[in-house]
Formats: sequence, C-alpha cells, structure tokens
Amino acid sequence: MTANAQGDPPVSLSRPASVSARQRMASTFLAMQERNLVVYLAFVAILVFFAIALSDRGFLTTDNLLNIIRQSAPITVMAVGVAFALSAGEIDLSVGSVVALAALTSAVALNEYGPLAGILAGLGVGVVVGLVNGILTTKVRIPSFLVTLGMLGIVGGLARRITNLQSVPVENDFYTGLFGNGRLGPLSSLHLWAIVIVVLGHLVYRQTRFGAHVLATGGNRAAADHVGIDTVRVKIGVLVVSATCAALAGMLYAGRLQGARYTLGETDLLTVIAAVIIGGTSLFGGRGTIIGAAVGSIIMGMLNNGLILMGLDVSMQMIARGGIIILAVALSLREGAER
Repeated sequence: MTANAQGDPPVSLSRPASVSARQRMASTFLAMQERNLVVYLAFVAILVFFAIALSDRGFLTTDNLLNIIRQSAPITVMAVGVAFALSAGEIDLSVGSVVALAALTSAVALNEYGPLAGILAGLGVGVVVGLVNGILTTKVRIPSFLVTLGMLGIVGGLARRITNLQSVPVENDFYTGLFGNGRLGPLSSLHLWAIVIVVLGHLVYRQTRFGAHVLATGGNRAAADHVGIDTVRVKIGVLVVSATCAALAGMLYAGRLQGARYTLGETDLLTVIAAVIIGGTSLFGGRGTIIGAAVGSIIMGMLNNGLILMGLDVSMQMIARGGIIILAVALSLREGAER
C-alpha cells in the first residue's frame, strides 16, 4: 500500500497481481473445459465414422454398443485407478500383471475355499501390490515409474509360477454371476461394475478431502506439504487404489471368461494409459477426470470393435493404439510446457 504526495488514500499495489491470478485461474478453467469438450467431440466423431463406415455390419445396433461397453468394463475399472495415480503425480505400470495374478489367485482360492475367499484373495493381491509400490515409492524414494516397471516383471513372474502356466477354471455360479455373466435387465454385471466404479471414483475424486489432496499433491507437492497435507499417505493411497482396481478387473475377466490364465491383462497397459490420457488426465499430475477416463476407455473399445468389424487384425489394432497414445502424450506434453 502507498500514498501519494497530496495525501490521497493509499493505492493497492497487490490488485494487478490478484487480477492476474484470477485471469490465470480463468484461463486454466477454460482450457480444462476445452480439453474435456475435445474428448466428447472425439467420442461422437468416432461413433459417427464407424456408424457410417460399418452401417451394413451392425456397428450401431444396441447389442453391439452394449457389447462394446461390456468388453471395455475391465479397462474402465483400471482407468479409474490409473487416473488417481496420474493425478497425484505417479504412474502405475504394473496393472496388467496385477490383473493376471489377481485373477489366478482368486480362482484358486475360489475353487479351494469358496466365493468369499476367492473375492478376498483377489482384492488382497491388489492391496498388497499397491502397498509395496507405494512404500517403495515414498519411503525408499524410487520413482514410481521404476518401481511399478520392476513390479510388472515380479508380479508377472508370480502369475506364471502360481499354477505352472496352467489355466484355472471358474465354475462357481455365484462368482461368475457377480463378476461376469449376471444380468439386471439389459445390463450385465460387467456394465454394473463399470458404472459403480466410475460413479464411486468420481464422487471420491471430486467430493472428498482425499480427492482434493490427490489433486493438490499432483499439482504442487511442496505446497501441499506446506499446508499440512500428508502427501506420503496420498501417494501410497493412489497406488493402492490403482492396483486394487486392476485386481478387480482381473476378477471381472475371470468371471466373464469362466477361467483365469497368466496372459490376462498383458496387453491392457497401453489401452488403459491411452484411455486415461485421452480422457483428460495430465501426465504431470494435478488435473484429471474420472468421467473422462471412462469415456476414453469406451473410445478405445469402439476403436477395437470397429477395426475388428472392418476386418483388420490385431497388429493393426496395436498400431492404432500406439498412434493414439503418441498423439495424446504430445498434447499432454504441450499442456505441461504451458503450465
């Protein structure tokens, strides 16, 4: 505050700074809304393209659209968990291996001890792997990229050894109904799980203190520490959420396929990361959207379904996913440079 020579009231020097801060906040908000709009426009554009190109192959039928969402359900569930991890400034590369180990562990426990044991064993794999990832990242201070990359190999190896590369059948009607083949009207249990996890994830992300702390930690960890946020607990928490969502996805695979195998989830990592980044979650932390991650997973599901109906093989699907990831990462890097 300063006063002029004639004794006029003091003039605030902080006002321009506050106006600038408000302008930056408004600019950031508009940029986020624009990015979210792009996601939904891309969804509509891809839907319209395949609807026209595959009009004679049933792409736009209700059964096929529901099938896309059903087949995308495990990816959607994993995308929710990965969105939490990325928003906090971390990444989880072990989700694909967790899918396989959780599915196999759940199937073995189910066949030996019943449905409750199978469910607890499967989810327990996710919790344990997530805790190990989180503790090594925060306490030992190894970057989560390296921790989860190493865990990808460890967990993948355990998935191969646990049954000596043998598939495990899942024949319990309660389990398969709960995690794969059950129905509520036109919706299967896979649809319902995807809806529940997305809604629950969105509410936690946007309406709870934990969600606010996740965004604060990813946006500026030093500032978050300064205001008293336990960023160590937040980072451990998001890695547990990510691994547990992957474990649930493995159980959904086991329920739908009525069996578990060490190959489950091995090609899902790129799809999940693409879905989350396409959906508007930043690679640099501090910004994300659970609804966008779900839309991103459906976009990836539509692409896979459309490419299959067009007669393209798996190699072309992999090329398409890789190209999408490069484009999404390029956009995210550009946004990060502007921040």
